[in-house]
Amino acid sequence: MGVWVLFLAYAVAVVGSLVGLICVQAAASASSRALRWRWIGFASLSIGGVAIWLMHFIAMTGFDLPGSPVRYDLTRTLLSVLLAVGATGFGLAVAGSGGSRTVRIVRLLISGVVMGLAVSLMHYTGMWAIRIRGSIDHDRGYVIASVVIGVVAATAALWFSRVATRWVFQIPAALVMGLAVVSLHYTGMAGVRVQVDPAAALPSGTSVSALLFPAFGIGMLIIAAAAAAVLMTPSKTDLALDAEIARWEEPVPDRADLFAGK
Repeated sequence: MGVWVLFLAYAVAVVGSLVGLICVQAAASASSRALRWRWIGFASLSIGGVAIWLMHFIAMTGFDLPGSPVRYDLTRTLLSVLLAVGATGFGLAVAGSGGSRTVRIVRLLISGVVMGLAVSLMHYTGMWAIRIRGSIDHDRGYVIASVVIGVVAATAALWFSRVATRWVFQIPAALVMGLAVVSLHYTGMAGVRVQVDPAAALPSGTSVSALLFPAFGIGMLIIAAAAAAVLMTPSKTDLALDAEIARWEEPVPDRADLFAGK
């Protein structure tokens, strides 16, 4: 498909990561538990659904085989979506909990390991969904390397989500997160070993293009909805200004009422 697939996959990973980081910061300053969970939901969909899962299937448009069509099992593909979004939500929820500095570090490491393993599992579940005229194997060394990248990337993403509180930090953080996610994918793909069997039956399932177009449209709707929610949410500065205006607009007691003791 050309090198443009790599750049498109990276761009999608960066955009999803950036919107997710902004939603995480909105969750940290949420005024209620329900609002916090809403922002974590947006962040999980942006990072897990767009930056990780959608990036994976955009990159998979560059995977083709001579002598065999490539098809995908829909049930296993949907399972990979749930893994990506669920793992991201779990990691953000656990890492965002309160406690002492030591407790926060332990939670960050635990959630980073769990989230990284789940994201790696999402990648290989997506690969498990592939149907070809033959068999697909994975080199153990590349699998281990991709899992290590996944754990490090997830831990770094969770750490960035806590410290990147301003857009000047969130943009570089999203660039690094996008690079880590793409690195996991292509490291795993470098270890793919395929044996095509011309005598085997043609595979059944869905083509990557049939999956990608609706997935891309849904992903862009998620990003648009999350971005719109962020833009419509008043900032701390706006809330402070509203409170100051309301204080100045309070009625001043009449002088006669003051002398009367009212």
